[in-house]
Amino acid sequence: MTPAETNSAAPQLPIAELPPLGIVILDDDDDFRDFLRSALETDGHDVRSAATPQQLFDACEVRLPDVVLLDMKMGHHSGDEVLTEIRKRWSKLCVIVVTGYPTMDNMRQTFKQDVFDYIAKPFKMDELRRSLNQAVTTLGLGQRPQDRLRLELGRQVRLARTERGWTLKELSESSNVSVSQLSSIERGAHLPSLESLVAIAVALDRKPSLWLDSAGL
Repeated sequence: MTPAETNSAAPQLPIAELPPLGIVILDDDDDFRDFLRSALETDGHDVRSAATPQQLFDACEVRLPDVVLLDMKMGHHSGDEVLTEIRKRWSKLCVIVVTGYPTMDNMRQTFKQDVFDYIAKPFKMDELRRSLNQAVTTLGLGQRPQDRLRLELGRQVRLARTERGWTLKELSESSNVSVSQLSSIERGAHLPSLESLVAIAVALDRKPSLWLDSAGL
């Protein structure tokens, strides 16, 4: 089961409401690249294409995309090697593998390198749209940095509180942050002040720096 399938229970946005994503396609098939680019641009995304790994790396250096669509079989170039280099340079970049030669061994190897999804050619565009949809809802793609931070801090606080088996009232008593404020933070409705964040983290015996890092900051 792919990570995207694992998260399929998460609420998904209607395709029309997906935020515009920055996408880079790496594939050595000119016709396939052009088809994907045209279809995704019609959906409102900012799409760039690359025929070689170096073109992909250069494109990411100029402007980091939300998603890379990576072909695994490209003649002289190995998708596995490209994926390894992506993880060295951009450890949290969302990668969706698109390949015409799927094998279980390849799937296992790519998921060890934190690939979000694995789509076998030929496929219908709705399959790719569903995968992008899941990436948006799971990873917060297309959001402003402050939106991602707000949602991720809420998630981290909620997870840490649940692990302790605390109620909001118990966390409030330990942190001196009101129950209503804690509830708002956990829902991702409001960003905590630095003082509140530190108080909550201390109460839960967590490091706020790790929460910020999980949000990509």
